Amino acid sequence: MQTHKTLLAWQRAHAVVLQVLELCRKHWQPSASAVFNQLQRAALSVQLNIAEGYAVRSSRRFRNHLVIAYGSAVETSDLLELLEESQLVPGDVVAKAVATARESQALVMGLLKKVRRE
Repeated sequence: MQTHKTLLAWQRAHAVVLQVLELCRKHWQPSASAVFNQLQRAALSVQLNIAEGYAVRSSRRFRNHLVIAYGSAVETSDLLELLEESQLVPGDVVAKAVATARESQALVMGLLKKVRRE
C-alpha cells in the first residue's frame, strides 16, 4: 500500500523542513524569533497538509489541503529570502534551502494540477 511518503512533493517538503530546522537551530536570534517561528510553522504546514490531504482519500479535500500546502510553500520561500535580505542568515546557508523550497513549491503545484484534473 502506498503512503503519502511516496509522493515526491511530500519528500521535498520533508527535506525543506529538515533544512529549516537545522537553519533555525544554528542561526536562531531572539530579535527575529517571530520570523524563525513562522518559518518553522510554514515549512511544517507544507509537509503536514500533503500528508493529511492524502490520508483523507477524498479528491476534493485533498485539493483543499494542497491549496493550503502551496500557500505555505510560497510563505516558506518568502521567509527564507527575508532572512537572507535582512542578513540574519548567511546567503550561502539560505540558498540551498530556498532552492529546495522552490522545488517543493513547484511539485505541490504540479500535484494540485493533477488532482484538479481527476
